[in-house]
Amino acid sequence: MSQMQSVTFKNRTWDVAATLRLPEGFDPAKKYAAIICAHPISSCKEQTAGDIYGEGLTREGFVTLAFDASTQGASGGEPRYGEDPGTRVEDFRCAVDYLVTLPYVDEERIGVLGVCGGGAYAANVAMTEKRIKAVGTVVATNYGRMMRDGDNSPDAALKTLEAIGKQRTAEARGAKPLIVGYIPFASQAEREKAGVNDVDMVQAIDYYLTPRGQQPGSPNKLRLTSTGAALGWDAFHLAEKLLTQPLHVVFGGVPGAFGSYSDGQDLYRRARSADKTMQIVPGACHYDLYDQPEATGQALAQLALFFNRHLRA
Repeated sequence: MSQMQSVTFKNRTWDVAATLRLPEGFDPAKKYAAIICAHPISSCKEQTAGDIYGEGLTREGFVTLAFDASTQGASGGEPRYGEDPGTRVEDFRCAVDYLVTLPYVDEERIGVLGVCGGGAYAANVAMTEKRIKAVGTVVATNYGRMMRDGDNSPDAALKTLEAIGKQRTAEARGAKPLIVGYIPFASQAEREKAGVNDVDMVQAIDYYLTPRGQQPGSPNKLRLTSTGAALGWDAFHLAEKLLTQPLHVVFGGVPGAFGSYSDGQDLYRRARSADKTMQIVPGACHYDLYDQPEATGQALAQLALFFNRHLRA
């Protein structure tokens, strides 16, 4: 079994909360490869990124670090419940800063693994953070693209930006911050009443809002005004020029509304990486690759081979 430690590291002036996992038989006198594990949008370190992928990779002999995004979960930062790409990407840099202070981590063998939005953020930071030597993504979802698509209605992004502007004006004049849900439905009954039947939405409710994956650090709260920056942001911008590290992209064979099926192919196609591989898990949807043993087992088997190939001395 891995050893788990609750740790913190700094992003600007606040503490980022993280779980550090050390492999069985850990010897502080040795040097280990380390992998930063990044959670999905709206998630936390106790869910898929930490308890499934972090734990699985630690069993393979890696030190892993799963953290809560700034302003979310147990991490500090204000205003709360933000989803700003710039802050999210900086969290990764600060995670690297923390790992290089640990005497048992080999600074030349640090990788990153991100799930859903965390996967897109991981790819993005690797373009300009070359201390990261290998990049793995699972159902990577380009948050900027998803926000621009919105409900797929004409000019959805422009309408959202108008709404954000009006809300900022209201809050500047003293209104309370508008906190909405990442998931627009509180139950499957609400979703059915609205006539929404997409597999990703069905599974999102099941994962986040039921005992299947529900965690206190993932309360389905999003500060609306924080999303403005994402609408003008592309997680994969300049991947053709700057994403050079070895890359392994995992997604399921069942497409859904959140777009990880197409985003995974887009990332693979655009990355400059000379060594890149793409794994499509047959019959798996987006959320199967969060916690379902058959799907996550297939992903972890290939991720372990990938990270062993590129991070072992």
